[in-house]
Order: sequence, then C-alpha cells, then structure tokens
Amino acid sequence: MLRAGIVGLPNVGKSTLFNALIANAKADAANFPFCTIEPNVGVVAVPDSRLAVLAEISKSEQIVPTRIEFVDIAGLVKGASQGEGLGNQFLANIREVDAIVHVVRCFDDENIIHVAGSVDPVRDIETINLELGLSDLTQVEKRLERARKQAKKDKDIQVEVEILERLEAVLNEGKPARQVELTEDEDKLIRPLGLLTRKPIIYATNVSEDDLAEGNQWVDAVREVAQGENAKVVVVSAQVEAELVELSEEESKDFLDALGVTEGGLQSLIRATYDLLGLRTYLTTGEKETRAWTIVAGMTAPQAAGVIHSDFERGFIRAETIGYDDLVAAGSMNAAKEKGLLRSEGKEYVVKEGDVLLFRFNV
Repeated sequence: MLRAGIVGLPNVGKSTLFNALIANAKADAANFPFCTIEPNVGVVAVPDSRLAVLAEISKSEQIVPTRIEFVDIAGLVKGASQGEGLGNQFLANIREVDAIVHVVRCFDDENIIHVAGSVDPVRDIETINLELGLSDLTQVEKRLERARKQAKKDKDIQVEVEILERLEAVLNEGKPARQVELTEDEDKLIRPLGLLTRKPIIYATNVSEDDLAEGNQWVDAVREVAQGENAKVVVVSAQVEAELVELSEEESKDFLDALGVTEGGLQSLIRATYDLLGLRTYLTTGEKETRAWTIVAGMTAPQAAGVIHSDFERGFIRAETIGYDDLVAAGSMNAAKEKGLLRSEGKEYVVKEGDVLLFRFNV
C-alpha cells in the first residue's frame, strides 16, 4: 500500500488537514506545537468513479477501491536533526514512507501562532529541507565510514563507497540527495539508508478559503521553489476540507463550485502523488467484485498480475484486456467480445491506465 507522510512546521494546519482527509482520525489539532506526539495513521479509499460504473455492468456484489495510507508526523522545528523538538523520532517515522506531503502555511491568521513569528513559506521549506539534509548527511557519513573499512577486504563494497561519496558531496553543499543521478542498481544499494531527501515531495500549500481557487503570492513563491526541485504543488485549504467532512456528496460539490474549484484536497493530493510516483490504476470486474489495483507505470501484464498474487505472475498465460471506455461503450463484457474489443495480451504487454483485465494463469 502506498504511504505518504504528512509533515510540516508546527501550526501550519497539518493535523487539521489530516483529520479532514481521514474524517474519523483522532489526531489532536490543538493550537500548540507537538500536539501530534505519535504518528497518526489513516487509510483512505482512492476516489475512482469508474468502479461504480463497472460494478453496475458486472452486477458486482462489492466494490474494492485501491487505498493510500497517510501518516501524520509530529511538527518539525529547527535543530530536529540534532534532537530538537521531537527530532530523531520524527525523522525515523518519515523514513518509512513512499512520498512526503509537506504542508506549508500560506495564510495569515493572527489567532494562530507561527513558530517563527511570521508567515514565510520559502523560509519554512528551507528549515525543514535543511534538517532532512543534515539527517541524511549523518546517515551517509556513518555508513561511509563502515563501508570504507569493509572495502579493504571486499572490493565489491567499493562501488557503494563511490556512491556514498557522491551523496556526501551533494549533501555537504546543502542540496537534496535526489539530485544525485543513480542507476537502478546503484539506488538499490543505498535504499536501506532511507534517505529523506531522495523521497519525492509534494508541497501542500495551505491557504484560506478565499484563496483556494487562485492561490496567492505565497503559493507563487512555493511554486518557484518546487520547480527547481522537480516537486509537485497542490493548493489546499485545511479549513475547507474540515467543512467538507460534514457535508453530503451533493452539498460538497455545490460548496466547491461556489469556491471555484472542481475537486477537494484529497483528490488533488492523490492525483499529485500518483503522478509524482509514476503510478497507474488497472481494474478487474466480475460478479463477486469490481476492484482497482495500483501499479508502477511500465509494468507488464505478468507484473501487474503479481500485484494480485505472486502465483498469478508465476503461472501467467495471458491477460484478457479491454480499455475502460471501450467496455462502457459496449455495455457488457459479452457485447465487447462480440465487437472484437476484448484482446488477448501476452507477457510483453505493458498495462495502461484504465485497462480492465482478466488474468489467465496456471500453477
């Protein structure tokens, strides 16, 4: 399951956003630093309107959406890499996620204290990025010291030493580890370190209700930073999300329309996360269930089958395949077969977004 860590300085609206996304989460959104002492975890269904349509066509007994896990991690402050605030506890928690959702305060409210005394999202981003980078540098230096000793007896370790030295040089310049270009094999070597600054980042700019549609000058500043980091920016309003929780689906749509936006923060964050991580969704449907499955772009049919069960990949024979739009247009799987829309794809087939698949296998 995809895991995203929600991070940010204290009082940027991080826990309020988490509570709204999870709806029944128990995180305390009180107005003081470190109110989230333990990471709060919530699993949410990824909204996908295609599932209900397919379930109707197949007369499915149940719908099973794919899911994403959000981890709300305690607020970070300057000096966390040396143990300030919740320090290393925060950093250990974040090493376990696939992507970082960095909530940045882009609203002004004299009733909500800013830990640094003023609203400046670029400064806040630099504060957190510095702490993440310093923590990574410590990790790299420790591993490098051991690897150099091991390389004297094992020449294969020398490859890792060279990679670590490249990472150390970049981190010493105050730059993120993701700026070091590594091959897939090289990346696997250093992956156990869980380097924070190699993780993909989405900046969630938390704005007031009035700025949700157009953003503001603070959001523009964050976009400029993100462009240089190959990061994503999503404009959200934690307060609006909190209000949406109390509304019906129809009322939520009317509320968002009135604000001039087409989707809520959850959909925006999920879309940005999938895009950033290069993820795709394929679908399976039948009388028992209609279900969504998450894969990495470029996966072949056997690899996609393996997401369901390793036996499916091991014994893969073929995948009966049809695009979602083609199936809906045909009206049923039988009609799609009669029209020649259902294809038989083999081991080399690369699964596309929205493919509806039925795997044939033998083990």
